[in-house]
Amino acid sequence: MQIRSRQICAVILASLLISNEALADIYKFIANDGRIYYTDKPKNSMYKRIIRTRALNYSAALPYMGVNKKKFTDLITEAANRHQVDARLVHAVIQAESAYNASAISSAGAVGLMQLMPDTARRYGVVNRNDPVQNIDGGTHYLKDLLRMFNSNLDLAVAAYNAGENAVIRHNNSIPPYPETRNYVKTVLGLYYRHS
Repeated sequence: MQIRSRQICAVILASLLISNEALADIYKFIANDGRIYYTDKPKNSMYKRIIRTRALNYSAALPYMGVNKKKFTDLITEAANRHQVDARLVHAVIQAESAYNASAISSAGAVGLMQLMPDTARRYGVVNRNDPVQNIDGGTHYLKDLLRMFNSNLDLAVAAYNAGENAVIRHNNSIPPYPETRNYVKTVLGLYYRHS
């Protein structure tokens, strides 16, 4: 099952409804043209797990569906207002990072809605990366700092969110030449402008 990012919710729903008890690990792959594909059956190691689940019944699986956008909208709006970051940008990052799954864990060890790494979480006082309140607040605060660091340049701030600010600085304040980061910037900004 391979799909484009805007169809993720339908695929997750379908995979979870196949039976009352289902395993629904979801993997993400960003192609060279910037398209994002999700699957529950990765074809190669280029796919990175973004959602790890245990056996679930349908009612327990609801957090993995598109209803989470509504569920977390108030938290996202509050954090965006507190840190003076456009809420649409926070939504775009969360959609690209975790598809609104608060329990998402990447193969690199990033956790939660905004896929915070341990060092970033510590820097922003996030004690429990799985806690949506802490995760969204820490990730939004990080976005604010990146926007300030790169003079409100969305491309560079988003690239830094993916690759780290030092990678952007090392490449003379430009998007690092990593395919994953370049595609990530396209994806996040595409989602951001779609909601503008």
